[in-house]
Amino acid sequence: MSGHELDSAALGKVGMMRQKQPDMYVMRLKAVAGDLTADQLACVAVVARKYGRGFVHLSTRQGIEIHYVHKDNLETARLELLEAGIEMGACGPRVRVIVACPGDDSCRWGNIDTKKIARELDARYFKQEAPSKFKLAVTGCSHNCTKANENDIGIRGAIEPKWEASDCNDCGLCVSLCPLHSISRVDSDEGFSYEIDWESCINCSICTSLCPSGSWAIGRIGYTLFIGGTMGKIPRLASVLKQLVETEEELYLLIDKAFGYYCANGRKKERFGHMIDRIGLDTVKEAILGTE
Repeated sequence: MSGHELDSAALGKVGMMRQKQPDMYVMRLKAVAGDLTADQLACVAVVARKYGRGFVHLSTRQGIEIHYVHKDNLETARLELLEAGIEMGACGPRVRVIVACPGDDSCRWGNIDTKKIARELDARYFKQEAPSKFKLAVTGCSHNCTKANENDIGIRGAIEPKWEASDCNDCGLCVSLCPLHSISRVDSDEGFSYEIDWESCINCSICTSLCPSGSWAIGRIGYTLFIGGTMGKIPRLASVLKQLVETEEELYLLIDKAFGYYCANGRKKERFGHMIDRIGLDTVKEAILGTE
């Protein structure tokens, strides 16, 4: 490997990618959960004007890229960004920046604190080496705005609804509103009831959020954990590892086991999902869940 190639590999670890134009680079900036302050954005604008061509590119993973930075200016530009608290992102076979939606902070549908989880995942995994690129996403509910099932590991807010008979006015709105038609009205000698088909329920919050009488309450709340999603050349939607993880402790434990299993068994440049298909989903799930 030449010296230039060695330099490019090292720069890739800190989010600097060589462009097709000679001596020009892209600077990929880190924005955990897509968040930057107004002052940080102002700094990005200054750096883009001074060292780039006065524009930025918004990436599909909530990040910012500054293009057309000459190799001689990379370190100076990086230090100016760092003064504003802006770190570099990541490229190559390692954990990328964690993406997240607003979650329960401001979204009416959000079930979980997505930003807190994203920051914790960033602290634990960002830039860790892996067989291939590794992406994590956190989404607050089943609207799935950050596409949890398109990432190597995806976390989605989940609720398990509970029907309270005493509050129900039998309007039937939940039957028509349920996106998976998992709720049905059942008549019996004792009267009526509303029941859920747990096989089809995706643990969204439609029934608990929109029930006019409040008869659909939150029974349990937690996280649906996905593994093995990827887009790219060979797309694969993620598989559910566990439908309802109830605690953050268990969530991080399972993610740690999943990432460790991938690092131990994945081949070079093989995405997590493609490794799962090669080994077998049942085998992978048993290895991760078997020692909970």
